[in-house]
Amino acid sequence: MRQLLNTLYITTQGSYISRERETVLVRVEKETKVRVPIHTLGGIVCFGQVSCSPPLMQLCAERQVSISFLSEHGRFWARVEGPVSGNVLLRREQYRRADDLGRSSEIARSVVISKIANSRTVLLRALRDYPDNIGVPELGSVVKRLGQIAEGLRGKTDPLDTVRGREGDAARTYYSVFDHLITVQKKDFFFYKRSRRPPLDNLNALMSFLYTLLAHDVASALQTIGLDPAVGFLHRDRPGRPGLALDLMEEFRPLLADRMTVSLINRQQVRGKGFRKTESGAVIMDDDTRKAVLVAYQKRKQEEIRHPFLDEKVKVGLLPFIQAMLLARYLRGELDGYPPFFWK
Repeated sequence: MRQLLNTLYITTQGSYISRERETVLVRVEKETKVRVPIHTLGGIVCFGQVSCSPPLMQLCAERQVSISFLSEHGRFWARVEGPVSGNVLLRREQYRRADDLGRSSEIARSVVISKIANSRTVLLRALRDYPDNIGVPELGSVVKRLGQIAEGLRGKTDPLDTVRGREGDAARTYYSVFDHLITVQKKDFFFYKRSRRPPLDNLNALMSFLYTLLAHDVASALQTIGLDPAVGFLHRDRPGRPGLALDLMEEFRPLLADRMTVSLINRQQVRGKGFRKTESGAVIMDDDTRKAVLVAYQKRKQEEIRHPFLDEKVKVGLLPFIQAMLLARYLRGELDGYPPFFWK
């Protein structure tokens, strides 16, 4: 099994990252703050005004360590990677499947069923954890409706547009009760609807930030396996959009972003004072809140979970890699179907 490597998150403004032999150095005002051996890293994520030396970029490219540049508040800017790896035949098969709407629909349907099932699990766990604080009848009806939508997709050969329509229906149903999952700090954290680019409230700002972290991890996993993160099946081609990374993300949003958003708020690991609204109306996190979220995210990735298809315990942070590997095996013809991830 692949080793779970660390992701180095750099949030201090004015930082400069450079190379010293096989080590990554993080300097602030010419003082070395962090030294990290390159072989322990799977990726580097830079927030805001962070500079990087060309020799370090070379080292990262050689060792397949991606470097992502985001705004100070988590909006994606750019990604630096080394030469494309993987079997060219695998990517050619990926492109052929993506061009065939019928075959794309098969993979998209599996992804959507997984997303709906995992969203349903988020609600069921909330009912279990907070039975006295949550409107049980309303959540119960949504849980039932999500099950019906997922069941309506099983064993079908619906066109891709139909699959996407059912995904949209499920998302609207799920988000209609998401606000009920927040049991404390209701004045500071509430959910009316999903807003992004920019997020317009504290909860959406937190959720969008976690989605950004997840997108980085999924894209890195796909690149490692040899798949093209830009060419998806559910998310169709659009310049600058990592379609396949967004596809695979759908399976993990409930587990690694939505559930964590709820936990961070309900456990009061984040507070309303850690967010502020800009003149444009966008809501952003302060440095301390961002660091607290990054620490919690890294800890979550170290936890173990039993993978339903492999039937063995794996670290949560390896799930994107495992699903990318299973997708590659399906595209190569080694599996009869793509087995999506179901969270139990």
